[in-house]
Amino acid sequence: MKLNTCPNCLSEDYIKSGVINERQRFKCKKCNYYFTVNKLGKKIDDYFVNKALQLYLEGLSYREIERILGISHVSILNWVKRYGIKRPVNKNYHPTYKILNALELSSYFQKTENLKGAGVLVTELGDKFMLIKWERFKE
Repeated sequence: MKLNTCPNCLSEDYIKSGVINERQRFKCKKCNYYFTVNKLGKKIDDYFVNKALQLYLEGLSYREIERILGISHVSILNWVKRYGIKRPVNKNYHPTYKILNALELSSYFQKTENLKGAGVLVTELGDKFMLIKWERFKE
């Protein structure tokens, strides 16, 4: 990884200063700050971050999102905290979801009994579609 500036003072005037844990260490000549080059970690595509947060807002639990997207529930929890997402609380409805292909989705919408008494959201999920339906709790 190429290093351009000191992370402390943003100076471009630095020198090599040894190796720690197989990573090159540097010393800034202006502020005498020691630093190393950051590791490049795994990065999850922004598409999956947006999809996970969308599913969270739709009422799915962290574990359900994990099973659907194949992303750790801990990562999803961290994204919710980082972006300050607040889910609206409505105890009269609960979400159910189905994963369908295009043909199954079209046949689902042709039956009117599937659409009565519930709100429906359809979202893309790779080559399939996720149908989220809110149904009233029976009292």
